[in-house]
Amino acid sequence: MTASTGEMPTRKRVLLKVSGEALMGSGSYGVEQQTVERIAADVAEVVRSGWEVCLVVGGGNIFRGLAAAAKGMDRAQGDYAGMLATVINALLLQNALEREQLPTRVMSAIHMSSIAEPYIRRRAVRHMEKGRVVIFAAGTGNPFFTTDTAAALRAAEMECDVLLKGTQVDGVYSADPKRDPSAVRYEQLTYMDVLSKQLNVMDAAAISLARENRLPIIVFNIGEPGSFPRVMREEGPYTRIIESA
Repeated sequence: MTASTGEMPTRKRVLLKVSGEALMGSGSYGVEQQTVERIAADVAEVVRSGWEVCLVVGGGNIFRGLAAAAKGMDRAQGDYAGMLATVINALLLQNALEREQLPTRVMSAIHMSSIAEPYIRRRAVRHMEKGRVVIFAAGTGNPFFTTDTAAALRAAEMECDVLLKGTQVDGVYSADPKRDPSAVRYEQLTYMDVLSKQLNVMDAAAISLARENRLPIIVFNIGEPGSFPRVMREEGPYTRIIESA
């Protein structure tokens, strides 16, 4: 989609942000392998339909630095631990994607050459041009920045047409729909709507970065089988976040 119209673009490169919580499936911690495999199958379907796909994965299913900081842990140290959790998730996703016969590269913002390539922008672009799925791990490599901000940053660097955020609900709501049955789902919002209404779908840094780069955002429920391919066909429930409604 384009930032001004909300329509799908002619050039076809997207970034999918997968939260760590999405990998838990029906569990309360860790990774549900069946869920990882289902997400990989959805990514494979989108790739085979002609899109170049890269991913940023969170680590909240294993460790959340902000929560640890609230309990007294040094915030920077906690964030670094959270970055390492994203690398674990990236390796699990890589394995599942390669079982779908998709060539995949994990690129880490923290140097760990034994298991992942270092993040180099031009190399990442070249991987995508060759049809490889690139998984960006370890966030931005810096503490105090969320993986949502990392997703917006990498999507801008890769010159993606759209950033998709896979969550546990089917869009952006006026309140938490799991707690407030009267919450209303928005079909479309502007970047300023998200910031002014404090909707918390992504942190302010991520929204501001997307706005500066005119990067449309789609929020959808990645927990539903086939939801990623459906959204790419502009089907099913989701929320668009663009420059002007």
